[in-house]
Amino acid sequence: MKIHETNSTSKKQIKEILTSKSNEFLKQLHITFNNRIETLLKERISIQEKIDKGNFPDFLNQTKAIRNDITWNVGKIPTSLLNRTVEITGPVDRKIIINALNSGANCFMADFEDSSSPSFNNMLNGQINLRDAINGDITYNNKLKNKTYKLNEKTATLLVRPRGLHSLEKNVSVDNVFMRASLFDFGLYFITNYNKLLEKDVAPYFYLPKLENHNEAKLWNDIFTFSENYVKIPIGTIKTTVLIEHICAVFEMDEILFSLKNHIVALNTGRWDYIFSFIKKFRYNPNFILGNRNQITMKVHFMKSYVKLLVQTCHKRGAYAIGGMAAHIPTKNEEINKINLEKVYQDKLQEAKQGMDGTWIAHPALLKPAIKAFSKYKKGYNQLYVNPTYIITSEDLLKVPKGIITEDGVRTNIVTCLKYLDSWINGIGCVAINNKMEDAATAEISRIQLWQWRYHKVKINNILIDENYINKIILEDKTSYEHDFKIKNLLKRMLFTNIPDEFMTNLAYDLIKN
Repeated sequence: MKIHETNSTSKKQIKEILTSKSNEFLKQLHITFNNRIETLLKERISIQEKIDKGNFPDFLNQTKAIRNDITWNVGKIPTSLLNRTVEITGPVDRKIIINALNSGANCFMADFEDSSSPSFNNMLNGQINLRDAINGDITYNNKLKNKTYKLNEKTATLLVRPRGLHSLEKNVSVDNVFMRASLFDFGLYFITNYNKLLEKDVAPYFYLPKLENHNEAKLWNDIFTFSENYVKIPIGTIKTTVLIEHICAVFEMDEILFSLKNHIVALNTGRWDYIFSFIKKFRYNPNFILGNRNQITMKVHFMKSYVKLLVQTCHKRGAYAIGGMAAHIPTKNEEINKINLEKVYQDKLQEAKQGMDGTWIAHPALLKPAIKAFSKYKKGYNQLYVNPTYIITSEDLLKVPKGIITEDGVRTNIVTCLKYLDSWINGIGCVAINNKMEDAATAEISRIQLWQWRYHKVKINNILIDENYINKIILEDKTSYEHDFKIKNLLKRMLFTNIPDEFMTNLAYDLIKN
């Protein structure tokens, strides 16, 4: 295995976390699973081509027996994951890890994916930070504030989200082939920390992002089993939650649970990526044009149907259903704070009423309204006693909401993309915009909507949303960007094409300041 040093990584840093033991394990993961990942990614392309031709996703006939079989459940949920009422998420920055673990939330999802910019420096430091947190000796010194941050005696349960299957880690290669970022993130965290975690009566817990079907779940089940066998720990020690954040995956939730049943404990409503996938998958169909992003709420029919089916499927199999992200962040304006906290409360109240077992927040200030909302409905650790009998059809899941498209909607999407790209290239994976925390998922909605509106020749007050219209708004944006020329050219490249890129971060990866 070859490690490619960058300007921002030191030999000491690399040697500290990439040991001979971890390097050998990573190499074996790559040798065993890389070809299979490549095959699954090609299958994604094949599925997209079928959808482009009008063959919409649906419940699979070949796995009907799995869905109809009422005798199987997922494995036992470990004690440390029984209470997941509120989970806080954030990047793998040292200070953020300490604050999140100390926040009072039940769980913390440390994110190598959408809220982290994948510079090699960030990825290696993230692994070092998590190792130190697990060992209990993580500290952070803020010299400006003369303040030292350290862990409380009681902390949140730690889960880790590796990058998606589509991402590469271009700073690590095996036999001149770049390593898959998902294998790198998972493997390095697992091999570094499994022993210490088990000593503390917990285990390696994960969130799996952007799975599109149950065959990808089978892959991860085999990765987990391989890893458990490699270090000789019982099968099922590793536990995972899968984010249902893709329109194809929603039709295969039973099958995903079945494929991972020794390892899976929950499904999560990854709402923003789900909306992104909805637009992206039906990109060439003029009947799937959505209105302004702020109109696509959890109250529209296809989103409500997705949540209902997820809760029903999870509880039928003994798995938890975890709600979506509340992305609001505090501001100095108390009136705005009051309005936003009420929005969070109402959002979480709806999730609790639907039978969710827990939910996500982006900031500790949202903890109280989330707990208050769930206390209205939740009795004990979970709501597995809520067993709805909905009949959710493919028509429900694919029903396109009515909406309007305005210049403000176009302008907001453009500014969101530019601000996010500028931060991401600079090594920061989440950015505050209009009192909300934007990450790759929300930026992707903005990007794919702009592409969709231009491609389908949408008009606003009889004015075509074309290259001239978008360029005019870009020129009118007076925001100061560190990478102004790069990000504006990159956004235009993404928007002014007839074949949209699968992920904007893939295109931007080579521009990251490493």
